Amino acid sequence: MRFFEIRRTIAASPEKIWAILTDPARIGQGFGLQKIEGQIALGARIKIWSEAAPGRAFALRVTGLSAPRRMVWQGGMPLGLFTGTRVYSLVPLTNGQTEFTMREDYTGLMAPMIFPKLPDLNPSFRTFADALQKAAEA
Repeated sequence: MRFFEIRRTIAASPEKIWAILTDPARIGQGFGLQKIEGQIALGARIKIWSEAAPGRAFALRVTGLSAPRRMVWQGGMPLGLFTGTRVYSLVPLTNGQTEFTMREDYTGLMAPMIFPKLPDLNPSFRTFADALQKAAEA
């Protein structure tokens, strides 16, 4: 399995962070994303444009939503030949802090061929986590 992941301790409650994560207008710009179309709701289809792949839209489905702890976005090729699954998780810590994790896994028969062609998402993940932390701690 191939993946990208970032973890960050944020001085805010899971509820405050969740409100930011599930607001497309808020995370659609300045979070390493150029735009998000659609509503973040269980089963909803969304489109995202990432700064890591300018000009390209990614069609995704919100396949998991457990407020305020976990959200899952999934997209890819038909028949599961290549699937990208992004999981956002929030774990409450002591003193009002939260451990935020964002992980994107790539699976399927074509994953070994496609993954090396993907842009490095680590800078984009850092940008997202930095922006989320700044917004939540403000």
